[in-house]
Amino acid sequence: MESLFFNTPNQRYQSREIFKNSNEYLTKVDISNGIFFYDISLKNRSKVIELKNLDRMIMMVVVKSGELTIENSIEDKIYRVQNNNIIIYGSSKQDFHLTINGDIFILFIADFFLKRYLSFEHNEPIDFLYEKIQDDIVLEEINRQPVDALSLYLIEKIVHTKDDKKMKSIRCMHRVMEFITYRFSLLDMVDDSIDKEELEIASRAKNQILSSFINPPTIESLAHLCATNESKLKKVFKKVYKSTIYAYVQQLRLEEANLLLREELITIGKVANMVGYKHQGHFSKLFFETYGVYPKDLLKR
Repeated sequence: MESLFFNTPNQRYQSREIFKNSNEYLTKVDISNGIFFYDISLKNRSKVIELKNLDRMIMMVVVKSGELTIENSIEDKIYRVQNNNIIIYGSSKQDFHLTINGDIFILFIADFFLKRYLSFEHNEPIDFLYEKIQDDIVLEEINRQPVDALSLYLIEKIVHTKDDKKMKSIRCMHRVMEFITYRFSLLDMVDDSIDKEELEIASRAKNQILSSFINPPTIESLAHLCATNESKLKKVFKKVYKSTIYAYVQQLRLEEANLLLREELITIGKVANMVGYKHQGHFSKLFFETYGVYPKDLLKR
């Protein structure tokens, strides 16, 4: 059975239009041995992509609008991904029919590509994903999150590599690595060495913060809600989530801002206020320090 992942020694970057009609298209782009993607915009019709092979891989599905249906013939299951979702799937063998309608981006990453970047630490996202697809799984949803502005920005950079005159393969690979690094960093990894009590305290605190990060409780109030003291709460939270409580609140605020920045009619100042920052300049500085891009650049895409 032929591999999904090509291996051509003379030319690395290859773009092929599978369908093109007016403003609609379905394009497959092979970047290098181990990574390829589909760039899809279908407004008035559906198309089917068949995937049949034995490659162990990660499939990252970004449905900006419309719907993707995955028919898993091996297990006789159907998966549907509707607009405004990014899902990471793991698979060790494929006999799929992908029915596509809308604006969709699908990135495929072979396990041998991931293997190059293993750290041999269990709580590292790449190690976790690599080990996941070494098991006998046909298709497993690993992570699901809403589409955010930064992901859209990075995808636009990947797709528009076709407009570059030189070094398309290395430019595209660099942009894909940016996207992979960002999306994998959002996986919530917990160290196996953490005991049950520590995990329970940290989880309680996390749930409280998730529900009120725009106006979070004080450390004293949060400790009371978690039935512990301030010192233990701060220590345990940092051990479990590798972050201070303050930094975690900031992370959640910026992630929410990242989602809000998808809306083209909303101003940066309004976004800053909506996530708990009074000053637009301070918010923009923090956003750049976290993501390496200013909010205004995301609105330009």
